[in-house]
This record gives sequence, structure tokens and C-alpha cells, in this order.
Amino acid sequence: MRALQKTASTSRVLNLPAVEMQSGTRPEYLESPLFRSRVLNTALIIKHRLRPDDSYLFDDARATATKIIIPFERSDLGLGGQSLFVGQRGWTDILREACRDVPDITGDLRVLRIIDALPSLDPFLLRENLRRHGHRVAPCYFAISQADMEQMQSFVGGQISELTRLAYDGKTSANETGSLVKALLSTDVDERLEPLRRTLVLEGESFREGVFSWKGVLYYKWMFSVLEPQLRSVVRELGDLVASRVPDPDTASHIDTVRKRLQRSILLQKRDVQRTLEVYNDAFRDLTINGKAQAFRAFLLSAPELFLSLGEKIGAISHISSFWRYRFPAGRPPVAPVDEVYDILNDFEASLQRQQEA
Repeated sequence: MRALQKTASTSRVLNLPAVEMQSGTRPEYLESPLFRSRVLNTALIIKHRLRPDDSYLFDDARATATKIIIPFERSDLGLGGQSLFVGQRGWTDILREACRDVPDITGDLRVLRIIDALPSLDPFLLRENLRRHGHRVAPCYFAISQADMEQMQSFVGGQISELTRLAYDGKTSANETGSLVKALLSTDVDERLEPLRRTLVLEGESFREGVFSWKGVLYYKWMFSVLEPQLRSVVRELGDLVASRVPDPDTASHIDTVRKRLQRSILLQKRDVQRTLEVYNDAFRDLTINGKAQAFRAFLLSAPELFLSLGEKIGAISHISSFWRYRFPAGRPPVAPVDEVYDILNDFEASLQRQQEA
């Protein structure tokens, strides 16, 4: 908890105390909060891998859950807080008891259910999904920077330049490509995407759902292009990890075995993500190169499942990459006490294993 006090939001943690500290006096924060209850609006929201002793709280089987931690003292997270999971038995009653600062938390419960349905807390997807459900939330809640958005727009532009040839009857230009990219990444599915809708012969909600999931797949594809070189560094530095104060040779040998197993698992997870993305690549090539709109239409109709699958897979490796760099900054040797090394390796393995089981 104390370590979280020093970090911004990540794909697994929505750090609302940090948002309040940085933006709490801004008009947008006061006018368009994520939650109406200040108790919830200064809580920590975490995508949590359920452990065996968590499972009894739920009536259904699940691998991950959305955890809410209400700090006892927002200025010192090290003091701990009250925690519960979205969807556990009696969770709404617990929150109503905790959030007495507002007369009705029905709207906040609805927002929590939307967040719980997402595979991760990636800011782009969180923002777009909330807007899609009619919740206009201040931009300060989403850690994605303008620079990241511009990079993503450039990436998507390169990905779909060939699509404009089909959508605009062969008359392509930088303006058409830019217009299609902005329309695709915007909040609303409007008339700007009408040429694409006609090309794919999709109607109404099927088209809106497909475009939203397509946007999610493109976001994860961009995110993976950023993550891949970072993961190469993590795998390499794992080989240099040193545990201090190792009590005996057997412990050292066991750590080495787990470390090598984890290196292989990360590489396998990377290849699994690449194979999943290849499903999209194949469908997109069929559309843009072979002119087979039906293949891409079928992809869009099945895209929600692919979107969730990618979210789970990339969420696991994103956690590994971000936590490793947080704990071992670039340029410093990766050295930690033996107990912490065990915790890090076990956490990373559990992250990959539970995603695979899910």
C-alpha cells in the first residue's frame, strides 16, 4: 500500500488517491468525477488475481476480480484500508454502509460493474468503455498522455491506410486515412464510418460493438508493440537477478530453477499474444489485400471474445514489465533480499498461470 502511494495508475491499479492529490482542485475533477461518493472516488481499484483463500467469497468461479481498497487514511496508505471485491456476496450492502457521504450510490455501483467487466484498467479502454455507457468522466482520471494518444493514432494510421482504398472506393489520400483513424478512435460511431459500415455490410448494434472491440484490439496491438522490447529487457535482466542473504545452496538452486522457468513462460506468453494478434492480421489481410469483406465482418462479430482474451494476456505481461522496471530501475543491478525475490518470482508466475487457466 505504501509503495502504491508513490505510483500512478497502471493497467492493474487505478490509483484514485493519487488522482485527487494531483487534480483535486481542478474544475473538471469536481464537475465530472468517476464516482459521486468521495469515499469511492479516493479508493484504490485493483485488478486482483484471486488466491485460493479468496474464492469462497464468490458464488461463481473466476480467476480475477476487481478489488476496492478504501484507505483508512488517504495521506498514508501504509496504514491500510477496508477491502472488498466487486461481485462478492453482499458487496453492495458493504459499500452502501461505507459510502454514507452520498444519499444514493446506485450510479457508482453501475460504474463499478462496468469496470469489473473490463479485462484490465488500461486508461484508453477504461475511458472509452465508460463513455460508451454514457459516463463522461474528467480526463485527469486516465493516465494515457497526449503523446501516447498521438503515437497510437500514428500506429493505427499505418495499420489501416489500405482500408481507406476500400472504404472510399479507391480514392485514397492522407486526409481520408486521417479522417478514418480519428473516426475509429473517437468515442461515437457516427456517419464518418458509414463507408466502412457499407463495405462490411453490418448494421446497428453489431457494427457499434464490432468497432468498439476492433478499437480494443488495435489498442492492444499498439500496446504490445511498446511492451515487446521492454519484455526482452526483463527476460534478459531476470538472468542477472541476484538474491542477497541466500541461506543455503538448495535455496539458490531453487531460485535459479524458478527464474529460468519464468523466462520461458514470458517468451511463451509473448508468442501466444502474437498468435492471437495473427487472427486479426489474417482477417485484415483478407479484407485489404484479397477484398474479402466477409472474413473481416466475421472477425468483427467475434471480436469481443478476442478483445477479452488479449486483455487478459497483455495485462499479465504488462504487470510483469511495469513492476520489474518499478522495482529495478534501468541501469541498476537487479538485487533484492531472498524473500523478496521469492515473492517477485511467485507473483509473476501466478500472473501468467492464472491467465492461462482462465
